[in-house]
Amino acid sequence: MANKLAELKPQLVWKHFENLCNIPRPSRHEEKAAEYVLKFAKDKKLETKVDSFGNIVVIKPASPGKEKLTPVVLQGHLDIVPEKNSDVKHDFLKDPVDYYIDGDWVKARGTTLGADNGIGVASALAILESDELNLGPIEALFTLDEETGLNGAQALKPGFLDSKILFNLDSEDEALYIGCAGGQNTYATYKPKMEATPANTTALAITIKGLRGGHSGLDINSGRGNSIKIIVRLLLELSDKYSARLVSINGGSKHNAIPRESFASIRVPNKNVEAVQEAISAFAAVVKNEISFVEEGFLVEVKKSLSKAKVMDKKTTNNMLKGLYTVANGVQKMSMEIDGLVQTSTNLAVVETKPKGIFVTTSQRSSIESEKRDTTAMVATVFQLTGAEVTHGDSYPGWQPDLKSTGLKVLKSEFKKKYKKEPDIKAIHAGLECGIIKERYPDMDMISFGPTIMNPHSPDEKVQISTVNKFWDLLVNSLKNVPSI
Repeated sequence: MANKLAELKPQLVWKHFENLCNIPRPSRHEEKAAEYVLKFAKDKKLETKVDSFGNIVVIKPASPGKEKLTPVVLQGHLDIVPEKNSDVKHDFLKDPVDYYIDGDWVKARGTTLGADNGIGVASALAILESDELNLGPIEALFTLDEETGLNGAQALKPGFLDSKILFNLDSEDEALYIGCAGGQNTYATYKPKMEATPANTTALAITIKGLRGGHSGLDINSGRGNSIKIIVRLLLELSDKYSARLVSINGGSKHNAIPRESFASIRVPNKNVEAVQEAISAFAAVVKNEISFVEEGFLVEVKKSLSKAKVMDKKTTNNMLKGLYTVANGVQKMSMEIDGLVQTSTNLAVVETKPKGIFVTTSQRSSIESEKRDTTAMVATVFQLTGAEVTHGDSYPGWQPDLKSTGLKVLKSEFKKKYKKEPDIKAIHAGLECGIIKERYPDMDMISFGPTIMNPHSPDEKVQISTVNKFWDLLVNSLKNVPSI
């Protein structure tokens, strides 16, 4: 690498983050990252515990004279979202992140960076490693498989942790977070009959690309384009006006990411090929006009193909496209209590064509449990009415704000001392592990904070270097000033 992150400050944080960038760790494949943590703890002669799921706790005793300070958990997750641009060759199971420094930012070339939650994990490791900090008892909790459904936190059992306060290090701007949304996935399956390739037709491959994507909670109110919604809109037009037959449709890759790219293969009567190409160009111009303020890079490409693949039957194709076209997507309701907070949303995340059918993944979020259930039912109803089989993933709870939180008082005080102003106190429209951990440890006080990370869950992810230093100072000073037991 041309840029050495470990030369940045604070050096211990960036050293561990650089090491993590060199360790492949997509969700459900965090074994090497877990080995890194356990080897680090062994080398530092720190006690560790590993539960049946693979979650790790590393225990650092209090510094001399600090034994009576309230024990604190530092918590982060080891996995990252493995998103990349389609033209980038990268194997997330084998390849390190190709990171680089650009001014005040650390970025990655064509893939997610993994600052979510690599910076939080690196900061916890730095606290454990430093011999210069006089702190009370620390437990560092490293969970697995957060990004696919908070599964590591779901697996936690009472008694695994002993601390009274939890600092979740998985927030992505310079605010203090005291609440989060709960969520649930809804899945739909369409089972088309495959029919022989129509005679006198031409195969066309359509690509929607250049969209920004992003986190399906944090970025859902940004106005960013959903590539699946866009390609379905186009396919309906081509089917209705030009007798296009669908061969396959694919878009998105992660339940918690706004889909950036989508692909469709169609067959068109030879006599309509030129008209279809013109219609696609006109469609691209219309959509670009609608979203260009947010999506400057939006592109639609169409190419002739030599494919002889079979086509889907017309009835199932029509039902599926209308279901995907009609199903809700985006913000459903804003909070009336917290300015600017999305209260309820839904994201059309993934469509995959497989031998056994067309598989659709959607994700619903809300800080109000009843609204989460209602939105999930609404999405399911649209799919059921259009002939799909519907199932649901596990539901996870939100985290109710506590303005009397001890952790919040400490962090507010240290923030004000350092920056001479009040910090922003927020809730987040995303699933944090705090909601689940709170369910397992109802008496545990918790707060979430972190540095500025832009565009998580997308290849545009970046972390602001200057805010990492501020985040570190706030973390260290807050740990030094937690109250005594």
